[in-house]
Amino acid sequence: MFAFVAGLGGAVQIAVQARLSERVGNFGALACAGVVAAVTATIVLLAARKSLDSLGAALTGPRWLLLGGLMSALIVLSITVAGPRIGVVATTALLICGQFALATVIDRFGLFGVTRVSIGWPRVVGLALLAVGAVLTLRR
Repeated sequence: MFAFVAGLGGAVQIAVQARLSERVGNFGALACAGVVAAVTATIVLLAARKSLDSLGAALTGPRWLLLGGLMSALIVLSITVAGPRIGVVATTALLICGQFALATVIDRFGLFGVTRVSIGWPRVVGLALLAVGAVLTLRR
C-alpha cells in the first residue's frame, strides 16, 4: 500500500516539477526538490532515531551504496524535463517501463546483493505488454 501511495505522489511530482521548472528552470527545480527532500528526510530521521548517526554511517560506507541518491536526482531531473513535453501519463509509463526493464536484469543476475529471481515467459510477456503500453501512451 505504501508503494502505491508513493506512486500517487510520483504523478503529483511530475506535474509539479514541470510547473516549477517553468519558473526556475530544470536545474533550479532539481535543486529545489533535492533540498526539500534532504530537509524532509533529515527531519524524519531525527524524529525516528533521535540521531544522525545512521546518516554518517551511510556516507562512510561503500560509495556504490550512494547510487540511490544519484538515481533519485536523475529521476527528478528526467521527470522535470519530460513531463511538460510528453505529459504525466507518458512520463510515468516510460519511467516505469525503464524501471521494470532494469529491475528484471538486477533480479536475474542478483546485482547489488539482491536475491536472484528467474525470468520465465509470464514475466517476459508482462514486460513486453508494459513496453507496448508505454509506447501507446506517447500517442496523443
